[in-house]
Amino acid sequence: MQSPPTRGAAAPPCPASSAPPPADPLPHPAERVWRALLSRLVAVVVLALGAALTGPAPAAHATAGLIGVTGFGTNPGQLNMYVYRPASPAPNPAVVFALHGCTQNAQGYADHSGLPELADRYGFLVVFAETTTSNNLNKCFNWFQTGDNRRGRGEAASIRQMAAHTVSAFGADPRRTYVTGLSAGGAMTSVMLATYPDVFRAGAVVAGLPYGCADDVLGAYSCMSPGTDLAPAQWAERVRDAHPSWSGPWPRVAVWHGDRDTTVVPRNADELRDQWTALHGLPQTPSRTSVIGPNSTRHEEYLAGDGSVAVEVNRVPGIGHGTPVDPGSGTQQCGSTGAAYFPDSICSSYWITRFFGLEDPGSEPGSLPAPTGLATTGTTDTSIGLSWNPVDGATGYAVHRDGSPIATSGSTSYTDTGLSPGSSHTYAVAALGADGRTGRLSGAVTARTTGATAACWTATNYAHVQAGRATTSGGLTHAVGSGQNMGLYNTFVTRTLKESPVGYFTVADTTCP
Repeated sequence: MQSPPTRGAAAPPCPASSAPPPADPLPHPAERVWRALLSRLVAVVVLALGAALTGPAPAAHATAGLIGVTGFGTNPGQLNMYVYRPASPAPNPAVVFALHGCTQNAQGYADHSGLPELADRYGFLVVFAETTTSNNLNKCFNWFQTGDNRRGRGEAASIRQMAAHTVSAFGADPRRTYVTGLSAGGAMTSVMLATYPDVFRAGAVVAGLPYGCADDVLGAYSCMSPGTDLAPAQWAERVRDAHPSWSGPWPRVAVWHGDRDTTVVPRNADELRDQWTALHGLPQTPSRTSVIGPNSTRHEEYLAGDGSVAVEVNRVPGIGHGTPVDPGSGTQQCGSTGAAYFPDSICSSYWITRFFGLEDPGSEPGSLPAPTGLATTGTTDTSIGLSWNPVDGATGYAVHRDGSPIATSGSTSYTDTGLSPGSSHTYAVAALGADGRTGRLSGAVTARTTGATAACWTATNYAHVQAGRATTSGGLTHAVGSGQNMGLYNTFVTRTLKESPVGYFTVADTTCP
């Protein structure tokens, strides 16, 4: 996933670095030479294991028309900038920055991630930042180098300059700037959110790592696997130190990770969750849990005090390292699988776009206020009834289940049918105006259908976490739903969990059959 910086180097197999010396230079020149040689040797191992490569990624068929942009700033990180501009962009469009993974490039990420087709649908811009072998032998963003992962330095500063140029040259809305990326690009997404919280409103880290996990190659290797376990407060402090004068608000963050990722192990999803929930002052137990997409991706949401989703974690079953896509023409489908690291699973870019709030083509919510008084009126094995207070001027109401609109109602009540017994769902409603625009979403309410059958699961704490039945924080394991302490996160502690209702687990070492 990563290699040592080779900015400005010629073509020897292990090129010398011309990056600035570290902040704490070694005390003796000979020691510096030996340390550099050791770092390069380790880098070869990291290149082999970190990217999990058997050869270069296959060439992608170029389909997305990208505009190459130069002169966007002093470009201290020596990055390339490409813009995808839809045929009908919204006025003052939002902009999503997309950061490719190791061995990839801007065009390949544009062709397979699905972001351009969503930009066509919703009218936002996509900026594909690109690094090269001049920066990194394996074309990885240098998320682990202090010359590139600090505010005002290197690659981070170049991406910031791209953001400013997108506003001035393309008319983008500076209040709606977002960032996402895969692998090293995901780790660089963490860098941008931490170092420029005043620029990026939200981000989505795909198979990436928390900010501040590493400042050199050796540390990067350890962070990728087996992972680094810090307390949430420690992770949060590393972000605060990236921009000490910033007091918030902090960006919203979505985390995406395959549960079979052996390149950047899934533990990093937990550490990212710990980092950003701590910054938002939230517990590490999700406010609500559901499944999304055709493959039942586990979707965990951590709600702020106003009911909005501050942090979400998406655990994708059955895939390894990559940006999950779901080719097709359906509303929730996007992307293509014609290159390495784009597994056929779920259209992550669709859900990321929705998390950013860009599914409404180029418009902010309408002027109508959020409905109040949303409540459950009754449940059966397959249905949940809802009611809410009327909004003056509303012509109807849009009902959202688990974050997606599912129906409209001409009255202040709705019954959601066809649900599974024992399933949990979260609802919100928004008023529809005469202009057809939806107003602000109401506060959320969560309800469960009846008829659940309890299930028991006996496994190691490690296996429970990998299966999504538990989470880990500070080296300890906690049951999803109840939050009960299950002991140390390892393969030596075995516990039994009872699932009832679906998605809610309690420790049941003695009560399960």
